[in-house]
Parts: sequence; structure tokens; C-alpha cells
Amino acid sequence: MHLDSLPKIKHTTSNNFFLLAGPCAIEGEDMALRIAEKVVAITNKLEIPYVFKGSFKKANRSRVDSFTGIGDEKALKILKKVSETFDVPTITDIHEISDAKMAAAYVDVLQIPAFLVRQTDLVVAAAETGKFVNLKKGQFMSPESMKHAAQKVRDTGNEHVWITDRGTMFGYQDMIVD
Repeated sequence: MHLDSLPKIKHTTSNNFFLLAGPCAIEGEDMALRIAEKVVAITNKLEIPYVFKGSFKKANRSRVDSFTGIGDEKALKILKKVSETFDVPTITDIHEISDAKMAAAYVDVLQIPAFLVRQTDLVVAAAETGKFVNLKKGQFMSPESMKHAAQKVRDTGNEHVWITDRGTMFGYQDMIVD
């Protein structure tokens, strides 16, 4: 899988790392556009391939009264506007099987959160959209076990799979990210 097959990606010949960055959650259009404007300017100057990241919904929360989003379609439309305004690919988390098709209509990459990366039906639903799929390695998983999650994507015929390392736990409150 080559990075340059991702729509709107730039600077793929620079030999730099690529960057997924943006707000944790889409909280409003102005904020998303301001962040994208700044990061796009920096990544263009430094020739870093860039994908704008923002969750349209934050379903993995510790408390039931925590902020989860501004509304699915509203946030997804903002992600699409960021992509169109700055000619940059976008990525968002999905948490349920039904999110895959909905989000795929607005973004270029579907991301599976670390806590959900072993959920076969969710991973397969994301892969079946044909979009790029970013699997976040759960801190509770060994690096070797991620080959199975990636294979779930490839078994659908989708070769566009990335893995993001989130570190590894060595007991409570003892995480290492190298």
C-alpha cells in the first residue's frame, strides 16, 4: 500500500513521516478550520504528508455525562468542509458498524479506536467501504497480534490498512511508547 494512493495527500516523495493531527473531537466549524489552516501551512512548509484528524463522535467515555460530540452529520459535514477547503484528506473514528458507511461518505480514512480494534464486525465494516482503515493498536495488545486485525481488512480485498501504535501496558499505570 502506497501513501500516494490516498486522495488529496501531498508531499509523498519527501521521505518524511506522515502526520495525522487535529482536534480530538469536532466541536465546531470555526475551530476545525482554524486548526486545519495552521497545520496545513506548517506541513506544506516542511513537506510533511498530512491527514486532518477529528472524531465526529467520541463514544468511548468514562462517564455518561461526558461530551461526545455536536451531532454525527453536523460533525461529518465539517470534516468534509475541511477537506474541500484545504484540499487535505480527513480521518475520523468509528465506533459502531453503522458508522462505517455513514462516515465513509464524508472522509477518506476510517479509524478503529484502540479499545475496539479486536471487534471483527467493526473492522470488516470499515474495510468493506473501500476507504483506508487505520487500526489503533490497543495498549493491551501485543504488536504481533495486530497482524490479525490487519488481515481482517485485507481479507475483504481492501489493501489500504495502517496501524498506529498506542504503546504497551506493563501493569497498571505503566505504559511504554517507544
